Amino acid sequence: MRMRNFWPLLIAGSVGAMGVQAAPADDFQLLVGSYTAGQSQGIYRLNFDSATGQIDAKPLQVIKTENPSWLTLSKDQQRLFVVNENGPGQADPVGRVSSYSIDPKSYQLSLINQAQSLGNEPTHSSLSADASHLFVSNYSVAEDPGGTLAVVPVSVDGTLKPVVQMSSHPSSRVNPERQMSAHVHSTISSPDGRFVFSNDLGADKVFVYRFDPKANPQLPLTAAAPASVQLPPGSGPRHLLFSADGKHAWLTMEMSAQVAVFDYQDGKLEQTQMVDLAAGQPVSDKAAAALHASADGKFLYVSNRGTANQLLLFAIDPATGHLKELQRRSVEGDHPREFSLDPSGRFLLIANQKSNQIVVVERDAKTGLLGKTVQKLPMDAPSDIKFLVRQ
Repeated sequence: MRMRNFWPLLIAGSVGAMGVQAAPADDFQLLVGSYTAGQSQGIYRLNFDSATGQIDAKPLQVIKTENPSWLTLSKDQQRLFVVNENGPGQADPVGRVSSYSIDPKSYQLSLINQAQSLGNEPTHSSLSADASHLFVSNYSVAEDPGGTLAVVPVSVDGTLKPVVQMSSHPSSRVNPERQMSAHVHSTISSPDGRFVFSNDLGADKVFVYRFDPKANPQLPLTAAAPASVQLPPGSGPRHLLFSADGKHAWLTMEMSAQVAVFDYQDGKLEQTQMVDLAAGQPVSDKAAAALHASADGKFLYVSNRGTANQLLLFAIDPATGHLKELQRRSVEGDHPREFSLDPSGRFLLIANQKSNQIVVVERDAKTGLLGKTVQKLPMDAPSDIKFLVRQ
C-alpha cells in the first residue's frame, strides 16, 4: 500500500532536498503549498502516479518557507513564484513573495530571492503574459490597512525586484464583518496580456487595468475604461478564469456562492449568466472558492466550502460559455481551498485545508464525471496544488 501518513517523517527529518530522483515516464511531479502555523514546513514536491492516481507519501523535496499558500509557475515551468501569506500575529509578520528556479531535469527547486509584497496576507499571484511582472494580491484580513494590488517586476533570471506600483480600491461596506475595506483576492491577465483584472472581495467589483510596461515602467498599470465591473452587493468576488478561446470568463463569488459568466472582448466583461451553487441553503453553505476548466474546454469544476464542502461539475456551452450543472460531489473533507486536474485528465486532486489531507478522485475524461476516491493523503493545511509536466 503506497499511501501512508508521512507527516511524522517530515517533522523528524531535516528540511531541504530529500532526493532528486527523476520520475518514471508515466508519473508526474506535483508541488503542494501549505499554511505553516501547524506542522507543515512549507512547499512539498511529491511524485504522482498517473496510472493509479496515487501520490507517494515520501516527499522528493521539502522547501521550508512561511505560509506558501499560492504557487505560480512560469509557462516553461523553470520558475516558481510563491506568495508567503504572512501578516500581523504570525511567525513572520511581513507579507512576502519568493522566487525559485526549477531544474528542468530533476525538478529540484532552488531559492532565487524574496521580496516584500508591501501588504498583509498576500493570497494570490499571477505572471504577466510576457513574464516581466508578477501581480500580487494582498488580501489583508484586517480592515486597516486593507487589501492592495502590488506589481513586482521580474528579471529574466527570475529575480524579483521591489514593488513598483500599488493600487487600492474603495470597499462596498455591505457586509460589516468582511467588507469594511478592500480585500484583493486574485489578479490575472487577459488572454492577450493587454489587460489585468483584479478581483476585490471587499469591494464587490472586478477592477480592470491596461498593462503597458514599455510606456511607463514605473506605472505599468493604468485604469481601463470602464475601470471596473460591478457585482451583486455582498457577493465577494474571488477568482476569475478565462475560457481557452478567450471569448468567455467565469468568476466565483465567495460570499454569495455564485459563479458569474461573462462574454469577453477587448478588456470588457459583459455578464450573461449567474449560477447559484447553494441556492436556498443557509449562509454557512456559501463559500465559493476555486474553479478550473478541463483541458478540452468542455467542463468547469468549482469548489464550494463552508459546511457544503462540495465540488460542482458543469458542462460548458462552447458558443456562450454558459454552465449546466451535471454533478455535485462531496470532497470528503473540510474546506477545499484549491484543487487540480492531473495532466492525464483521469484524476482530480483536492486540497482540503482544514481536514489536513489531499483527496484524489477518479475522473471520466469523456463525461467529466467524478468517481470513487482512490487516496486520502494526510498533509497539514494544504492550500494549493500545481503539476510539473515535462516540456
